[in-house]
Parts: sequence; structure tokens; C-alpha cells
Amino acid sequence: MNDYPWEQFALGLAPSAGAALTVMLVTFAVAVRQGTHRLADVAWGVGFTAVAVVSCACAAGTGDPAGRFLVTALTAVWGLRLAAHIARRGRGHGEDPRYERLLAKAPGSRSAYALRMVYLLQGALVWLVSLPVQAAMYLPDGPGPWAAAGTALWAVGLCFEAGGDHQLARFRADPKNRGRIMDRGLWKWTRHPNYFGDFCVWWGLFLFLGQEPVVAAAVAVSPLVMTYLLTAGSGKRLLEEHMADRPGYAAYAARTSGFFPRPPRRG
Repeated sequence: MNDYPWEQFALGLAPSAGAALTVMLVTFAVAVRQGTHRLADVAWGVGFTAVAVVSCACAAGTGDPAGRFLVTALTAVWGLRLAAHIARRGRGHGEDPRYERLLAKAPGSRSAYALRMVYLLQGALVWLVSLPVQAAMYLPDGPGPWAAAGTALWAVGLCFEAGGDHQLARFRADPKNRGRIMDRGLWKWTRHPNYFGDFCVWWGLFLFLGQEPVVAAAVAVSPLVMTYLLTAGSGKRLLEEHMADRPGYAAYAARTSGFFPRPPRRG
């Protein structure tokens, strides 16, 4: 525990923040040019990947190489898959209704308001939530039991998130399901398999720090913030408010877990 390179970790925080900021600013420029800010959602996964890659480079010669590359790979696989999925889903659509409602409140320039309230805020959240990834790059010991447990939980999360997204996309692609509520596959066990998957991914990456309890305690705010975002922030809460008036949704919500998977209720 005393071997953890705190100084090197602290020095790496600025370059990682720069990586997150660069991704968001480039995305903002493209979004303004195209006239749609839904691209910010694509930048979310790309930003985490950029932070992981930059942090891995900053930790060269400090942390264990195998551990660094494993954490970087897990973060990149999750982030790039999410970015690609969101990009495919939004292709050919106009502005996201969430951003339309947000930008309607702009006191002046919509672009300046979007920069402050969407891109800079998301860049800060990417940097904050990814602190366990950044800290794991400097772990002096190679992957062990904590890394194995973290990777297993990450894999569960990726299966829920990617599986849920795939099942929902297939469901929506069938014209027979127009106007119906998705209640099959993973969606039968939880109303939000993708958000539950995110939850598992980020707590799994946090588990890598189990070998350094003091480091884990120092960055524990990160998975807690992600959990809040998924359950009470911009994830589950907003989506359920949007879905509340859909025919059949109340019955679906009554029989299906709101977050953690479980068999559906009967009766």
C-alpha cells in the first residue's frame, strides 16, 4: 500500500482532464456544424476511452504493464461499443428531445449554453467517473484476485448492456412491435438492463483498486456518482418520466424490477 506512486498519479490527472476536454470540444465543433447536439452522447464513450489511453501512457514505467493494458482494454471496449451503438441509433434522426428541452431554456446563444451545460459538464463527469481507471494505471502489482473479480463484474455488465441494446434494437426493427412495450429477454428481468450493465462495468473497474484500500477510498466517489447518474440523474429517472404515459408501461413497471434483475412479479 505504501508503494503506491501518489505523486505520479496526481501528475497524470491534468493530461487525462485534457483528453476528456479535447474530445468534448471537438464534438461540440462538429455538432454546431451539423446542427445537432445528440453527438454529445457519442462523445461520452469516446471520452472515457481517451482518458484511459492517455492515463496508460502517463503511467508508463510506473504501474504494472499488464494491469495498465487490461484496464485500458476493458475501458476502451466498453466506451467504443457504447459510442458506436449510440451513433448507429441516432443516424438519420434530428435533435434529441432531451437536448431540445434543455436548449429551449438558453438565456442567450444556444451554442454557448450547450457548451456549458452539455459538453463541459460531460467532460468533467468523464474525468471524475474515470478516476478509478486512472488510479488503476499506477497499481504496482500485477492483476490478481481483485482484478479477476473486477473483470468478471465488468463482463456481466457488458453482457447486460450490449445484450439489452441488441434486443431492444431488434424489437424496434419489427413493425409488429410498433407502440408496444419491450418486455422480453433481459428487459423481462429489469426495466433498464443497459443502465444496470453500466453500473456493473464501473463498479467492476473500481474493484481493481481492492489491492490498495486507501486508493480505493480516495476515488470511491466516482462509482457512486455514476450510480447516481444511472438511477436518479439523467438515466433511469428521465427515461421513466418520458415513458410513464405510454400504454402498457404502468403494468410493465409493476411486474418488472426497476434496476437490479429479478424474475418478474406475477399477478
